[in-house]
Amino acid sequence: MTPSAAGATPRDRHRPVRIFLIAGEPSGDRLGAQLMSALRCKLGDVAFSGIGGEHMTDEGLQSLFPMRELTLMGFAEVVPHLPRLVRRLRETATRIRTDRPDLVVTIDSPGFNGRLLDRLRGSGIATAHYGAPAVWAWRPGRLRHWVGRVDRLLAILPFEPAIFKTVGIDCHYVGHPALERLRAESTSTGFRQRFQIPPEAPLIGLLPGSRRSELRHLLPVLSEAAARLHQIDPRGRFVMPTLPGLIAELRTATISWPQPPLLLAAEQDRFDAYAACDVALAASGTVTLELAAAGTPMVIVYRGGFISAALIRHMARVRFAGLPNLLLDRPIVPELLQEACEPDALVKQALTLLRDPQARAAQKAGFREVMAKLAIEGRPSERAAALLADLLARPAPGL
Repeated sequence: MTPSAAGATPRDRHRPVRIFLIAGEPSGDRLGAQLMSALRCKLGDVAFSGIGGEHMTDEGLQSLFPMRELTLMGFAEVVPHLPRLVRRLRETATRIRTDRPDLVVTIDSPGFNGRLLDRLRGSGIATAHYGAPAVWAWRPGRLRHWVGRVDRLLAILPFEPAIFKTVGIDCHYVGHPALERLRAESTSTGFRQRFQIPPEAPLIGLLPGSRRSELRHLLPVLSEAAARLHQIDPRGRFVMPTLPGLIAELRTATISWPQPPLLLAAEQDRFDAYAACDVALAASGTVTLELAAAGTPMVIVYRGGFISAALIRHMARVRFAGLPNLLLDRPIVPELLQEACEPDALVKQALTLLRDPQARAAQKAGFREVMAKLAIEGRPSERAAALLADLLARPAPGL
């Protein structure tokens, strides 16, 4: 018997499968949209509801409230919004218990979604979480909090199922979303021609993250580093793929730079930009695997608030912050975090990758190892949809 399915009633096979999805940040929104498309192909008649952003909206979801209310990161940022988050948590749990969907799928955002799953215990509603929480990185003792919290866990890193299965959690590796979004047809030449970037111009990707807290801490550092790189080589160009909702804010923030970056919001431009870049300065996160998939040399950067940084230092149980380094358990990509994330250091590392063919080749070789570790058959969203379809097909206890 699965923990959430206790007391469940059989589903009426003559109505659509009703699935409630919750994503709390942009990466989860993209993951959710891909999953919705795959579930529709797998199950046929599906009715979606829940919380999501623009990508899930494009797939037909009407969000219960704006997803941006959940897109918070860091202790200092979350605390002022706690009353609203608690209210939204209560509202979401009430809606689910009232509507009684066939399945609830929470995506990433383990703080909000973990508490939501706790409120659904004993409801008789099947639950799954997509994007296993990184308890192994911060607080391994919290692994026990996920026991009985969810019926099925879908992991996006290959080493995670073994960790969760030690405490009896039904966990499966479905593949990382970077594998889904990689576009094999992306080319450096095509991108440069489209945006009139000379082939000899060094092209540097600036990827400060998608949360406003990340932008607040990283943009000033990237601004100064970009200015110094432009001074060293005025031929250099900069590109900054981002989200549509951040374009206006970033244009205002970067318009006075000596060489303002090319701002891109279209999803189809993202991997073309990665393929064209000679090097990228990228915030730690999913984007580092997207860059690795494109074979783009990079420097991993991150800055957070003082309180959040102190808490991370206290809780961290891993040697690396960057996913390529974590997967290989060695530093193939330089990491400049917190106090080490300052303009001179970024410039030095960027110039090394621009000027040293051996440094570039070493990273690219490491990226091929990373992709081999992540490799799966098929697409991650299709594998996830199949596992969720299997969960839906389980008979209710006692039938």
